[in-house]
Amino acid sequence: MDFFTEDFFGKLFTSVDIGVDLGTANILVFLQGRGIVLREPSVVAMDKTTGKVVAMGKEAKEMLGRTSENIVAVRPLRQGVVADYDITQMLLESIIKRVAGKSIFFKPRVMICIPSGVTTVEKRAVLEAATQAGAAKTFLIEEPMAAAMGAGLDVDDCHGCMVIDIGGGTSDAAIISLGGVVVSEALRIGGDDFDEAIVRYVKKEHNVLLGEGTAEEIKMKIGTVSRNIGKQGEEYVKGRDLTTGMPTTVRVTAQETARALAEPMNMLLACIKRVLEKAPPELAADIVESGIVVTGGGALLDGIAELIQDTTGLATKVAESPLECVALGTGKALTNMGMLKNSSSMQKYKF
Repeated sequence: MDFFTEDFFGKLFTSVDIGVDLGTANILVFLQGRGIVLREPSVVAMDKTTGKVVAMGKEAKEMLGRTSENIVAVRPLRQGVVADYDITQMLLESIIKRVAGKSIFFKPRVMICIPSGVTTVEKRAVLEAATQAGAAKTFLIEEPMAAAMGAGLDVDDCHGCMVIDIGGGTSDAAIISLGGVVVSEALRIGGDDFDEAIVRYVKKEHNVLLGEGTAEEIKMKIGTVSRNIGKQGEEYVKGRDLTTGMPTTVRVTAQETARALAEPMNMLLACIKRVLEKAPPELAADIVESGIVVTGGGALLDGIAELIQDTTGLATKVAESPLECVALGTGKALTNMGMLKNSSSMQKYKF
């Protein structure tokens, strides 16, 4: 068998472009020419004694709330930013090796999404983690811009468009025109906060403590924010009775999830209103015509588009494949550097 094959030399000498949706809940990776090649939860399990990584992704997520004292399962990203630099670096390094392989001479260019409201220090943490993980050049792009591109909106047109990206840790509302974000606001509320709201509600109303994973399951199966009838159904879920301390089963209905999610949704709606109030009159007129597009995992929540439409009076729809929009947008951005090179929505860094 000839070891030095064409495929071997291709990987050895070829540089690749990688787009990363570095989310609080999930990581999606776009590989130029192949599309989305990796979807993994943003979770890492580590042995506290040795400091070694035990598991990443789906396997690590299954360990959340179930580990022994020596093993801890953590999310290195919180509210869209790096909470644990070292673990984030290891996670990115593992992703780059899995997706791009290991080239001796060429390191990949990496495009990473960040929330629109991150600070300079938070940007630096992402950049340094990507560089240490093996990126030759790192580009940062604001999530609402990537989401709009991934949703198929013409961000380069003079007519404005509006996108709301609801992720695991943050939500971004932005108005985009001529290849740049004109008005935006990032709210550090997302899918994780929806889960926590359900946990708080069940604790208050049923005196039962649920795990985060159980709350997420409720949200995905019967969760709704509809002000009308909305999704119907009920779930019998297991938790711990706070009176007796014993394991128990509790019945949760779809209508209860609507009440539980009212507080975080009201904060999101207020954020959307503020962005619309700041819009220049010409762009406001464009949005009346084009409407609002919702992306991100939160877009899958029952009734969310209808609720935003009722609140704003603007036509609102959920993008096709909302979970993948940001990752797809990074791929489009990598192939359209010229369009975005002068935009504040994308910045280039090289160390």
